[in-house]
Amino acid sequence: MMMLRLNQTEVTEFVLEGFSEHPDLRLFLIGCFLSLYMMALMGNIVIIALVTSSTGLHSPMYFFLCNLATMDIVCTSSVIPKVLVGLVSGENTISFKGCMAQLFFLVWSASSELLLLTVMAYDRYVAICFPLHYSSRMSPQLCGALAVGVWSICALNASVHTGLMTRLSFCGPKVITHFFCEIPPLLLLSCSPTYINSVMTLVADAFYGGINFVLTLLSYGYIIGSILRMRSAEGKRKAFSTCSSHLIVVSVYYSSVFCAYISPASSYSPERSKVSSVLYSVLSPTLNPLIYTLRNKDVKLAMGRILPSFSH
Repeated sequence: MMMLRLNQTEVTEFVLEGFSEHPDLRLFLIGCFLSLYMMALMGNIVIIALVTSSTGLHSPMYFFLCNLATMDIVCTSSVIPKVLVGLVSGENTISFKGCMAQLFFLVWSASSELLLLTVMAYDRYVAICFPLHYSSRMSPQLCGALAVGVWSICALNASVHTGLMTRLSFCGPKVITHFFCEIPPLLLLSCSPTYINSVMTLVADAFYGGINFVLTLLSYGYIIGSILRMRSAEGKRKAFSTCSSHLIVVSVYYSSVFCAYISPASSYSPERSKVSSVLYSVLSPTLNPLIYTLRNKDVKLAMGRILPSFSH
């Protein structure tokens, strides 16, 4: 028992490998990450400000979009500042507690986004397939309950994964082959059995990446069927334009998450994981506000009231 305790406290900090194998790209990467972070932060803050201040955007779709923007801010802020510090200083260490905190916030925001995208797909399904019952079905009480449910379920999921990680022993090596603390590379560093962690990761993958994906596809199957049955071309165009933004966001997010997570820990590839992690933790939160702003008439109108030059 004493030996186990010694092992657990032996590694007090980890070294994040980051992009140290590409020293010639350091300045380019600093520029990229800094500009993407500023864009993600500004874009998502603008979305939150528009939805809360514009009465025309006080509907379920925009309420969920506001939640998505908040998740994107949490996701990027838990990763990019630490990446930038590592790139600028050239020394990228993270304490054990810091690593666990980063893991918690990242798992929380990433899983919340997957679950919320399913809720948003259901919202579009009700809006297009049952337009007359939309306001009664998607009541403010239900929307509030769905949002609280998403945040709570995913906070519990993140707590379980982080709690299981803190129970493992880490007795060196301490280099994480990634630019942030993520489950697969941490499991590879553990010198105690990781069976329960691996099982729980697969269960979470099946729920978030599997069941949610199927539910989102089902919603869109019904939506497309309903759009095709519409008689007027204008009706079809309007219905499709209301869900095309969401469909693009879903496609970008799921493809990057599948690349990063839907594979066993034993076949973990650091290079592939870094690229796909950049997509969902950096690029997706930057693109989401752009997709919703540029492809949505209501958001454009709200932007036009604040910035008159935007509406031209």
